[in-house]
Amino acid sequence: MLTELNSEEWIGRLRGQPRPGEDKVLVFYDHRLRALCRDPRLMLLPLDDHMVHRGDGVFESLHVTQGRILELDAHIERLRRSCGVLGLELPCGWDELRDIVIGTASAGGEEHCAVKILLGRGCGGMGVDPAECPESSLFVIVTRSRPLPESFWEKGLTACRSSIPAKQPWLAGIKSTNYLPNALMTREARERGVDVSFSFDEHDFLAEAAIANVGVIDGRGRLLMPRFTHALPGTTALLAMEIAGTMMEVIITDITEEILYAASEILIFGTGPECVAVTRYEGKPVGNGRPGPSGRRLRSALHEALLAGGTPLLKS
Repeated sequence: MLTELNSEEWIGRLRGQPRPGEDKVLVFYDHRLRALCRDPRLMLLPLDDHMVHRGDGVFESLHVTQGRILELDAHIERLRRSCGVLGLELPCGWDELRDIVIGTASAGGEEHCAVKILLGRGCGGMGVDPAECPESSLFVIVTRSRPLPESFWEKGLTACRSSIPAKQPWLAGIKSTNYLPNALMTREARERGVDVSFSFDEHDFLAEAAIANVGVIDGRGRLLMPRFTHALPGTTALLAMEIAGTMMEVIITDITEEILYAASEILIFGTGPECVAVTRYEGKPVGNGRPGPSGRRLRSALHEALLAGGTPLLKS
């Protein structure tokens, strides 16, 4: 027979349960309570929030480096666009959200950490109609994150072609909490013994990596970027393209797998790695099999720009 607990018993047993990942959580914000908390066992999402059982929500992942939140306004603007597509209203003002993110990240107390903004349709029922949710949900979570060692960029990454198809265009441009294709791509890469996998669209053109954008330096020293039809326009990739335009020709075009095999360099752009080279694709060396000069120059300029444009944490 199943055991029924009263509220106090339930909370007591809940707080006594093992909590995988609790050592990573620094602090989180729950807009229902308008407050911060540091107990990972209380970092809970209602099961009837449509973000849980329908994937009806959006999110953003940010990094704090050297006490600065990187690309805060760019991430919030993309969140606003995602909300517009889904017809999802913020439970507070956008300026207030910005203050909440800065305040929560600052409360984490770390010079280097990761920040996640989760915005869901909210509680209201187990159906599919968004109308049953009277108010959206908002959570901000700050977790531990160590700076990547320089060897990460010196070694570069390995990649393969994913069997998971690229997202449909209407979904690709939304940073939705329905990230099943991305999760499957990540699992596939791990099972194949590589770092990342690349998705391709129905025309066999390159789309994106699981949580990053992909670019190619061709034999003429140009940066080729896939069209964002089947890929999320990454905040880091967009900034990298702007900076690269001062160094080389930047072309948004259709990229076939043949272009990948002939590339002088393949670059990954993302919030975490910023700009890192892929040195082997499908087991074959990219260029000479080592990170190339264009990627190194771009990474250095990109890192400087990210820090310069970062939003400082609040002083305690």
